[in-house]
Amino acid sequence: MVDLLKELSGNTYPGRGIVIGTSDDGKYAVVAYFIMGRSVNSRNRVFVEDGEGIRTKAFDPSKMEDPSLIIYAPVRKLGFNTIVTNGDQTDTIYDGMMNGKTFEESLRCRTFEPDAPNYTPRISGLMHVITGQYDFSLSILKSKNGDPSSTYRFTYSYDNNKAGEAYFIHTYMGDGNPLPSFTGEPTHVSVSGDIDTFTNNVWEALDPDNKVSLFTRYINIATGEYESRIVNRNK
Repeated sequence: MVDLLKELSGNTYPGRGIVIGTSDDGKYAVVAYFIMGRSVNSRNRVFVEDGEGIRTKAFDPSKMEDPSLIIYAPVRKLGFNTIVTNGDQTDTIYDGMMNGKTFEESLRCRTFEPDAPNYTPRISGLMHVITGQYDFSLSILKSKNGDPSSTYRFTYSYDNNKAGEAYFIHTYMGDGNPLPSFTGEPTHVSVSGDIDTFTNNVWEALDPDNKVSLFTRYINIATGEYESRIVNRNK
């Protein structure tokens, strides 16, 4: 297990990232989702509340170019499930689960993003919190070492997660051209503090030149009640 803040501060461009785990007091299911950007189009975004989830929105609509891969709902809630992803596969998972499919089955019809030459991985998370029970899953769909003719699909599921521990998955290993896709299992990281401390620490650890927006949520495992925070670079 490594320190989440050190992991973040040591990478100038992890791209988009999902952290899911348990607060250090063991009371809360914890999630963070952040986006970063190098282009004007990618940086021209903010997170806004949308029902029980969030949506990305153009900060300056006059500067918006191609919205296809940057405007979507990263977080949606379905009953006792919270879905978080880096693209419009949030809706794919939501619709699939509404029709009786599992998290993994819902994603079978999707692949990585069609943004050659990067072929950005699609990363997704599912948190299930009900009557004191909590488990979660993380998924990544990526090209076969940059070859778009083949898709690698990995799903990781976790139960009985320990207090103060989480798992972190992101789109890129670091900056580059093309951008290198995430490799290996989700990184086992430590998390600490209440929601405000956690939010502030994660935001400060992200590269100041590339960070765009951050969403965090703490879900009370016993009651299902939650608190959320949004931080936007553009104001």
